[in-house]
Amino acid sequence: MKRFFTLMKNELKLNIRDMNMVIFALIMPLAVFIVLGLIYRSKPASEGAEYTFLEQSFGAVCAVSICAGGLMGLPLVVADYREKKILKRFKATPASPGLLLGAELAIYMLYCAASLMILAIAAYISGAGFGGSLIKFLGSWALTAISTLSIGMMVGGLAKNSKQAGVIASVLYFPALLFSGTTVPFEIMPKIMQKLVGLFPLTQGIGLMKSTFLGIPSEYTAAAILTMLLTTAVCTGISVKFFKWE
Repeated sequence: MKRFFTLMKNELKLNIRDMNMVIFALIMPLAVFIVLGLIYRSKPASEGAEYTFLEQSFGAVCAVSICAGGLMGLPLVVADYREKKILKRFKATPASPGLLLGAELAIYMLYCAASLMILAIAAYISGAGFGGSLIKFLGSWALTAISTLSIGMMVGGLAKNSKQAGVIASVLYFPALLFSGTTVPFEIMPKIMQKLVGLFPLTQGIGLMKSTFLGIPSEYTAAAILTMLLTTAVCTGISVKFFKWE
């Protein structure tokens, strides 16, 4: 464990110096939340709703950092390490490539957790109430993060180089960021678009976080959990089976 935490600390320092994840996983979600707060303030999410638009959007804003780390940050780092032969060099050291990948996964989960804490503080300051179950919300958040990171690991595992990983990551990241409910509210989308983006695992995760945060029942809870568990299993299996160290 000491070796793992030493590696994780060093990788985290390098990651912070790069500043990309600091901006997109920490600053950007907070900025989105502040803008939503300034626009909607304490307005109800809809006519007759017992919760505000800001409270309804909390889970979606949490997904901004998950999307940035899982669909952009993680795959690019893994592919870049492969291209630079860093993964190959790790084979000759006591620190295995698997240890490096584990440290990278932990770092991006840490970014997501830090963003969640920052947003929770911002929500408290803004007066946004929490009407659901904390355990259920954290469970839905963790499942959303893990399933999204598994997609990133699959992309990083299959991409031959950082350029290819960047193209694939962009194809996944921007549609997810725009249409899964992270920036454009799912509720205001046309019905046909809702059916299409409802297929995204991230959309399922946002819906689950919304219902658990607000404490409202959802008939799609089982489907959302199943979709994300299946995504995690399939993407992890593919990344393990076809992963190349060089």
